[in-house]
Amino acid sequence: MGTKYTIGVDYGTQSGRAVLVDLSNGNEVADHVTPYPHHVIDEYLPGSGIKLPHDWALQHPDDYLEVLRKSVPAVLQQSGVNADEVIGIGIDFTACTMLPVDEAGKPLCFHSEYADQPHSWVKLWKHHAAQPEADKINQIAAQRGEAFLPRYGGKISSEWMIAKIWQILDEAPEIYDKADLFLEATDWVIAQMTGKVVRNSCTAGYKAIWHKQDGFPSREYFKALDPRLEQLTDTKLRGEVVPLGSSAGGLTEAMAELTGLKKGIAVAVGNVDAHAAVPAVGVVTPGKMVMAMGTSICHMLLGTEEKQVEGMCGVVEDGIIPGLYGYEAGQSAVGDIFEWFVEESLPAYVQESAEKEGIGVHQWLEREAAKYQPGETGLLALDWWNGNRSVLVDTDLTGLIVGLTLLSKPQEVYRALLEATAFGTRKIVDAFHFNGVPVDALYACGGLPQKNRLLMQIYADVTNREIFVADSKQTPALGAAMFAAVAAGAEAGGYDTILEAAASMARVKEETFKPIPEHVEIYERLYQEYSKLHEYFGRGGNDVMKRLKAIKKSAE
Repeated sequence: MGTKYTIGVDYGTQSGRAVLVDLSNGNEVADHVTPYPHHVIDEYLPGSGIKLPHDWALQHPDDYLEVLRKSVPAVLQQSGVNADEVIGIGIDFTACTMLPVDEAGKPLCFHSEYADQPHSWVKLWKHHAAQPEADKINQIAAQRGEAFLPRYGGKISSEWMIAKIWQILDEAPEIYDKADLFLEATDWVIAQMTGKVVRNSCTAGYKAIWHKQDGFPSREYFKALDPRLEQLTDTKLRGEVVPLGSSAGGLTEAMAELTGLKKGIAVAVGNVDAHAAVPAVGVVTPGKMVMAMGTSICHMLLGTEEKQVEGMCGVVEDGIIPGLYGYEAGQSAVGDIFEWFVEESLPAYVQESAEKEGIGVHQWLEREAAKYQPGETGLLALDWWNGNRSVLVDTDLTGLIVGLTLLSKPQEVYRALLEATAFGTRKIVDAFHFNGVPVDALYACGGLPQKNRLLMQIYADVTNREIFVADSKQTPALGAAMFAAVAAGAEAGGYDTILEAAASMARVKEETFKPIPEHVEIYERLYQEYSKLHEYFGRGGNDVMKRLKAIKKSAE
């Protein structure tokens, strides 16, 4: 039959990347990144120049098609692989990234009469302006004793589908009325490729409160939220929900022309970036937590039964690997915090020193920060620059650094920020472990583990667990390509299950990060201090962060 290939496309926050993968061994033959022309739209709407309110984050749907136009032909060209040998394509996406579309599946922001309406655009995962709606979703669910609430750690996030839809209804009812469907961006892109809409079980389960046995919450619940939402799930959230690894259909002729691929090849149903990464590092059994580490972190874990864990983003049957319960938790900012520090708080001399040595600023900071022993900086930070996703589920929390003196150096602050994100992960690990979902080892993938060895050692020391690192630069894209191989099936040269695909295609590096006992001991003491701050500022002991936000808002 000869070598067969699939393509995985990973849609991130700033760019999309395609990888062409050899199905016999998981080797990434070629990859290509397309930065989004419109980036994250968080200040002004394109074209109209309309200023966006605070906590908004939008994107342009055509940027997603641009990735298919550019990156897919690029990997074919780079590799010299014949399109006849590519048997499928799969994608993964940040989530919940959602948009309203008309009856033809066209995004409402593509209509000239709605282009200047912010609610007609794609709401990116980190759009947090639906917090008032999320608060009411949780309050009313708790009052009614809704069975779904404990499956999401007791809180539905403002980042998720229902809160975002309700915000549209509250603030732009004409956009809500005009929308035929609200779709995850991953399902919209798949619909562009196949010509038909299907919803994937992963985003439906984690982001839209759908349950394999129970379906969506009841009409009565939606009516209790807002009478206008009573029919929401039968109308604007309608559509078949299909499991991961299923084929969504064949690639259309128009898309074949656009990408250079063959018409009719298998298109796997959409997936979420972090979830796609799990089989790509070979994790298909319980006890291993996968951390997809980039601007934020998603923590993924498999279990054999449905348990309740505070602050988890959800537990979904078949949500990651068919036959197991998939758990998700997360931190809203990790790499974003380090980037903030470098872009907004760094003295010029650091930049100059790095340039003089011909190295990047992060590299310089990592090297200098590594010279300190745990606890030596005298600093401790709370990692809430973009709110807290797990375990507190509160986007109104903000960052904090304790212990600064006139002698504090930038590399010390940088180290404290690295440590803060590790403490945040430890909170999540403990929440699962002590609620009967074991976490025995950690697996890391994404941009950060490839770039920052100090960070990985700190995570191993803080969590007291060995960390295995993905051998792929583009782990989610590799996972998406693996699911594409399953969608194509063994008959076409792919695989019949994701377990078979993972056995042949998944890879981790030989080198692991092991906890250093004397570091573990000091970090345990620091973690106890972090926990006191976490409880005091995060659970109402002192709501100063929220009061400051309110004062800021009233001053604007």
